[in-house]
Parts: sequence; C-alpha cells; structure tokens
Amino acid sequence: MVQRSRVAIIGAGSVGATIAFALLLQKVSSEIILVDIVEETVQGQVLDLSDADFITSTQTRGGTFQEAGQCDIIIITAGAKQKPGETRVELIARNYKILDNVIGTMKPINPHAILLLVANPVDVLTYIAQKLSGLPKNQVFGSGTFLDSARLRLKLASLIGVAENAIHCYVLGEHGDSQFIAWSSGHVGGKPLLDFPEIKAIDKDAIAKEISGKAYEIIKLKGATYFGIAGCVSMLVQCIILNQRHVRPLSTFVEEYGCVLSMPVVLGGNGVERIIEVHLSSDEKVRLQQSAKALKEICDKYIH
Repeated sequence: MVQRSRVAIIGAGSVGATIAFALLLQKVSSEIILVDIVEETVQGQVLDLSDADFITSTQTRGGTFQEAGQCDIIIITAGAKQKPGETRVELIARNYKILDNVIGTMKPINPHAILLLVANPVDVLTYIAQKLSGLPKNQVFGSGTFLDSARLRLKLASLIGVAENAIHCYVLGEHGDSQFIAWSSGHVGGKPLLDFPEIKAIDKDAIAKEISGKAYEIIKLKGATYFGIAGCVSMLVQCIILNQRHVRPLSTFVEEYGCVLSMPVVLGGNGVERIIEVHLSSDEKVRLQQSAKALKEICDKYIH
C-alpha cells in the first residue's frame, strides 16, 4: 500500500476551498496544494486558509498543475456549470474540454496517484478521466451518490429515531436523474429497513424526490452547495490516507455494465478495493440497468 498524505485540489472556487478547509480540520494530510487557472483566486484562498493554520499542522499553498500531478491524491472540482437552456450533452462537451486540458497539463501523472472527481456530471467525467489519465480504474473514481446517500441517512434517521451511522441504505446508479434508493437492501441493526413501521408509512417516491432535489433547494436559497460535498470528500481522503476500508457509494467502473455509476465500494489506501454486490429487488435491478444504459450511451460518444 502506498503511503499517501499530499493532496492537490484542482479548482479553487467555493467547493475546492471548502474541501481544503474540511481537510485542515481532519488533520490527516501533510500538505494541500490548491491549483486554479485564476492565480489571484488561489492566492486569496491560501491567504484566507492560512488564518486557520493555528488549528492544524497541515500546510496549504498554491501550486502548478504539474505539481498537482505528482501528489498522492488529486481532487478535481474544476468544471463548467450548466447554463440556462443548455442541454446535458452540451455541458458534458464543455467539461470534456476542461478535463482534457487539466489532465493533459498534469502529465506525467504520479502512477500511484488517486484521482477523485467531484465536478458534474460526475459519472461521465469519471469515465472520461479514467481514459484520459491512463491510471488503473480502481485509482480513478467520483464522489457519486455519497452525498445523496448521506442526505437519505439523515432523513431516515430522523424518522426512525436512531443515529445516522446506524442507517445502512444507499442511493445507487447515476448521480442525477436516474438515481434510485435501494430500499430492499437497507437495514438498521440487522433489521430490514422496510420492516420498520415508520418506513412502511412513508411515501417512498416523495422521499426519493426530496433527496434528489435537496441540492436544487439549497441552490435556490443561497446560490450554491459546498459544505455537504466538502464533508464527504474530506471523509474519502481520510479513508484513503488511513486505509480505513469504509464502504461508500461512489462512481466507479462496473465491468458488467461497461460504464461508471455509483455502487457501494470498499475504499482503502489503493483506492477502490472491491465493489459490494447488494441485494436489489427486481424493480431496483431494472432501474440500475436503465441507469447504466443511459450512462453508457453518453460515455460511448466521447471515448472509444
């Protein structure tokens, strides 16, 4: 296992800077390098983050794309935001160019590096990054439905009256329109989630809509989301550095479907150690297949 502690964050906007701050609080990385095409933004974020140096021993500085490419963990948050009226295909085309430029400028990339995609649409961009970087697939993955699943756990924990970490239930498939909740595999303390009277009584479609729409609600109220994803990414970085082997739903390449989508994976020091096959009902299996089919059709247009 490779010892990892140097983390690069590509993109010094709100998401990138909040991830950097969350990593400072974690105190597990030796150095954080912020990289952005707008150097003034990097300088400003580094100066601001330096005011929090007294809470950590982690060093934060600005750096080049080439330096980022030699880090142990490379987090890519840089990406174009969807314009009003812009189709998903058009957005992917713009983000493909950004990703191609970022990865090309970082080369030669540290062959042992872990590449973590946070920019959206995360599944398609993770697939593209796997191809462009040339790194093993287990070392290139995306944040996927980790945050969606965390939102789900928060909601279900409040309904049942248990701690969030007692809830084992995942949002799977695409991080987007075709994602679904794997209700049939959910459990609390070994008891199936669907056996709880509190869960039997809820409108499951309404819960799924609430979870998938939470980001839109936050964006409507304050313009952007970044605290939740920063918390998720900092946990993933800690999991890699400390080789914790936690199970998280992440965007990973699934051989059976020939595309990248979110499945529960064991995450450790070498990246994705294995995919966990969870029990799915026949309806959920169909939804996973449909999600994979939609993603594969998009991916096939960009990389062959």
